[in-house]
Amino acid sequence: MTGRTRKIPRDAVHHPLFARVYEKVGPIADERAGVGARRRELLAGVSGRVIEIGAGSGLNFAHYPGAVSEVVAIEPERRLRQAALQAARRAEVPVDVVPGAAEALPVKSEAFDAAVSSLVLCSVRDVERSLAELLRVLRPGGELRFFEHGRAPGRVQAAVQRAVDRTVWPVLFGGCHTARDVLASIEAAGFEVVSHRRLRVPEGSTRIPSSPCVLGKARRPPLLA
Repeated sequence: MTGRTRKIPRDAVHHPLFARVYEKVGPIADERAGVGARRRELLAGVSGRVIEIGAGSGLNFAHYPGAVSEVVAIEPERRLRQAALQAARRAEVPVDVVPGAAEALPVKSEAFDAAVSSLVLCSVRDVERSLAELLRVLRPGGELRFFEHGRAPGRVQAAVQRAVDRTVWPVLFGGCHTARDVLASIEAAGFEVVSHRRLRVPEGSTRIPSSPCVLGKARRPPLLA
């Protein structure tokens, strides 16, 4: 752990009702809404030592390929962290579940080959600081894999997102904000976006405020010679 990070309580995030619901609904969404397929796409080809922020109940763990030597999974919510520990025991790669918050990662700088952010930047308290932390802990040239809710491209749906973000949505969904421009934030943090695509979850005609998503890869720029 470095002295550069500010201290955040072990249970800085506490959403017990949402955590209970997510434990049950998450696997259903993976199967019926196509989220599981997006998780596989997100993690395909990742290798080396990986840090995952906001690991939730560990739904990504089953999709890590064998080339991953270790996953350090950060989860601040106690109930979800306990579920992630169970999922880690079933994973085919080594997974260490650690309490902590994305804004103050309890790990050394430049310690990871890859970082994973999956449906979490919508709910962190400080997107800029969270991405700065991911940039810090990645080695130069290290890769960020991201699959996130994002601001809708249409003005009407974007206006709906802003409205629900100011009212009921964060309360009901564990602090989630649907209208954040995640891709712009990743670029502003100093990452180079390698590839990305926009999609809806679930696919098809069903539209909810959290449907617009972006999935892609970015990297920490390598050091100049």
